[in-house]
Amino acid sequence: MIDNPLFWVTAVISVIITGISKGGFGGLALLAVPLMALTISPVQAAGIMLPILIVMDWVSVWSYRKHWDKRLLILMLPGAILGILAAWRFAAYVDDQFVRICVGLIAVLFPIYAVLKPTGREDMIVGNKPLGMISGIAAGFTSFIAHAGGPPFQAYAIPQGLEKRIYAGTAVMFFFVVNFVKLLPYAMLGQFDKANLTTSFILIPLAPIGVLIGVWLIKRIDQDVFYRILYGLIFAVGVKLLWDGLA
Repeated sequence: MIDNPLFWVTAVISVIITGISKGGFGGLALLAVPLMALTISPVQAAGIMLPILIVMDWVSVWSYRKHWDKRLLILMLPGAILGILAAWRFAAYVDDQFVRICVGLIAVLFPIYAVLKPTGREDMIVGNKPLGMISGIAAGFTSFIAHAGGPPFQAYAIPQGLEKRIYAGTAVMFFFVVNFVKLLPYAMLGQFDKANLTTSFILIPLAPIGVLIGVWLIKRIDQDVFYRILYGLIFAVGVKLLWDGLA
């Protein structure tokens, strides 16, 4: 088991924020791996978080089991699997510092994308199958590296004009499959050893607490302010990881 006290501080915060993300503040789960990567290997951090995400996914899948878009999944999932395979080979042949730089870059770019999200190009995205495949590849790759596949998925799926529940259900099903596919390559990277799995099981009970906090917060605070605070934190953690990796 990991005996670094600072790791457990970052891990508890990461799991609770992931739960808050599932409780209504979508996208903020991206903070988990970069924050934990301040104290352990980013690949190990992703490996510890994966079982926790899958447990959360099961609850979401049950909730949205009747509301999802089959055509969008058929279009994007093959690309996502290719992205996962590419990321697996990438992670297997580079050292932790290079992966840390990649995770830091994702963490820096995500808040910038969220704040400066381009608009007005929906017409070239709607029904664009090659772009859907590319978005799937990007989502699979970034999801494998840092559980950060949300932005590439959203960039393609949102302009498709799906009804709100259908969109949410499609996202849930997409990442349920993506996370399930990631199990084998993560295992082949040695990330499901006794220490990591024990750590995951210890942290899992915090997930529903985070979800309940998210449900409570979304009714009581200004969501824009909350997002700005979390985006700022994600950006700062990303800069720190880039600094550490490059230094």
